[in-house]
Amino acid sequence: MSGPQAPDNQGSSTRPYLLRALHDWCTDNGLTPYVAVYVDASVQVPMEYVKNNEIVLNVSFEATSGLKLGNDFIEFRARFGGVPRDIVVPVDHVVAIYARENGQGMAFPVPAGPAAAEGEGATPAPAPARGLRLATVDPEAGDDEPPPPDPQPGGPQRPSLKRVK
Repeated sequence: MSGPQAPDNQGSSTRPYLLRALHDWCTDNGLTPYVAVYVDASVQVPMEYVKNNEIVLNVSFEATSGLKLGNDFIEFRARFGGVPRDIVVPVDHVVAIYARENGQGMAFPVPAGPAAAEGEGATPAPAPARGLRLATVDPEAGDDEPPPPDPQPGGPQRPSLKRVK
């Protein structure tokens, strides 16, 4: 007789649950939830706002209409330049969710690009480093430590994410 075996499947992804939880946390605390999205052909966003295969979207209830934070997709309607647009983002393309006001949130791995879907067997070039960065918080130290230096001196200051243990 053999011992217990691990199940073959890994279960569902935790990402949609974490996205909903952090969205709720932002909303409950009067903060504005933003998501950073890795953009490829499977993402439906206004391409004129995409830079370096990434777009940052305000997903607050005030900025969206019909927001659905599903297990597979985030869907909503929002105005870009005054024009209403339908937005559809696969959950696995969300690379961060954070509060605009203080930068607290969570980052996720960039999805692996499907090699065959890009044509000619080429894989997409990796996205350049984003302005978002994780700052590890040492529970022994206070939260008054300065964030790590910006990787691009003189560049625009963007919120930093803190990983809470």
